[in-house]
Amino acid sequence: MTALELLVAVGLAILVCNYVARRIRVAPPAVLLVGGVLLGFLPPLREIELPPDVVLLLFLPVLLYWEAFTSSLREIRVNQRIIVLTSTVLVAATAALVAVTAHLFGVPWGPAWVLGAAVAPTDATAVGVLGRGLPRRVATMMRAESLVNDGTALVIYALAVAVTVGEEHFSVPRLGEMFGLAYGGGIAVGALVTWVSLLVRRRLRDPAQHNLLALVTPLGAYLLAEQVHASGVLAVVVSGLWVSQVSPRSFPADAREHVHTVMTFVTSLLNGALFVLIGIEIHGAVSGLTSTGLARGLIAVLAVSAAVVLARFAFFFTSPYVIRLLDHRPKQRRLRMTARPRTVLAAAGFRGAVSLAAALAVPETLTNGSPFPDRDLIVFATAGVIAVTLLVQAPLLPGVVRWSGLTPDGAGELRRAEIAAVQAALDAFPQVVARLHTSDAVVDEVRTEYDRHLRALRAGQTDDADDRSASDAQAQYVDLRLALVAEKHAMIVRLRDENEIDDDVLRQIQADLDVEKSHVSRRRPS
Repeated sequence: MTALELLVAVGLAILVCNYVARRIRVAPPAVLLVGGVLLGFLPPLREIELPPDVVLLLFLPVLLYWEAFTSSLREIRVNQRIIVLTSTVLVAATAALVAVTAHLFGVPWGPAWVLGAAVAPTDATAVGVLGRGLPRRVATMMRAESLVNDGTALVIYALAVAVTVGEEHFSVPRLGEMFGLAYGGGIAVGALVTWVSLLVRRRLRDPAQHNLLALVTPLGAYLLAEQVHASGVLAVVVSGLWVSQVSPRSFPADAREHVHTVMTFVTSLLNGALFVLIGIEIHGAVSGLTSTGLARGLIAVLAVSAAVVLARFAFFFTSPYVIRLLDHRPKQRRLRMTARPRTVLAAAGFRGAVSLAAALAVPETLTNGSPFPDRDLIVFATAGVIAVTLLVQAPLLPGVVRWSGLTPDGAGELRRAEIAAVQAALDAFPQVVARLHTSDAVVDEVRTEYDRHLRALRAGQTDDADDRSASDAQAQYVDLRLALVAEKHAMIVRLRDENEIDDDVLRQIQADLDVEKSHVSRRRPS
């Protein structure tokens, strides 16, 4: 099968599976995975192999960048301790428990740790899709964990592979050195690439060029970090978070609108394609299982999946009590979560592309030329764990969320921010009118629109101000409307900077303002 034929097949699968997912109200990743498995039965697709580099370079940087860009930095700061713990301690504990489980099945310690590291991190794309509709704090904790924990898992994975093939000898100093390089180097590279990218983007006015840099920046950060043996994942995450903070002030509205549209489409397409390809790859994992029987392999999958789930539940139901014993500050008391939201966090440990890419990247042979022990079982077990988390855990999550009583939040904050933005525009009205020398007729029309819109917001209604303007004063009308949009935008950015509103709230209002600005700008007479 040619690359073009594969592209068409995957594209059709994405269309059909997303339609089916909406019809049966099941999370799209689960349906896409099943669709990929069904595609794998087609003879031309049976020989398809997913190169690990394709996942780690073509898919991962852009997806992680956009997940980081659309995350709430305020919530990350507030919950940074638990995010750090889940991204490090939980990953290491999961890898260790899986390694012990695999060793009980006769897998040597080196390959057992390779398997543990491969299945330890949660998948950012799956968590991002399946975590929608949760309260902002819970959703941010899930997303931030999945963005960072790949770095920890890949360090453990690299050391386990190197020790197994005979290139390294395990030592605590060596492990510390690898972690320091991965985290410190990843953050430094991400900051450097983003700084250069922002210098360029601040001088661009063409939205298409902004789009190009939005795609090139995560790819460049990932590649450069990997070249110096740092964490490409952390470099991309740092880049996405930084750009999200400076975007409101640094980029023009039409560029933000264009990039948002294109990146939303690209990431949706990459997400869908990735889960379909994982489903196709499961066929290869099954057919490649030769060192043991299928029944024993399935038992190993169930055992490893149980270890993954057990480690996660144990962490979320022990670590909070340890923290409470050690930290009695009032701030810590305010951050405490009840058992129900912790159950949601524990149940959301989905695995995905990074795990499969790590398993497929295990070398075929050792340095002495002998086969890598149990490589086929590592690939099979990893694919099985991904299937279990997406096909069993994911469909159960909505029920767990309903049981927990958690509901989306932020509506009140959004409404307060909208009111503050419109009020800021009205407060600046006299100064703006004086600066633009706007005629009385246009002033009366625009002030009437804004007064009506503000009353509607305070009453809890929606009343989008239209763009009527007298033909003989259209230019003045456009100038005044654009100046007032700028005042509203400045207000919501200031509210974000002062932690009065969340990044998500800013992005929602900013998207509306960018559309309004583009629409009004098109009304300017030529």
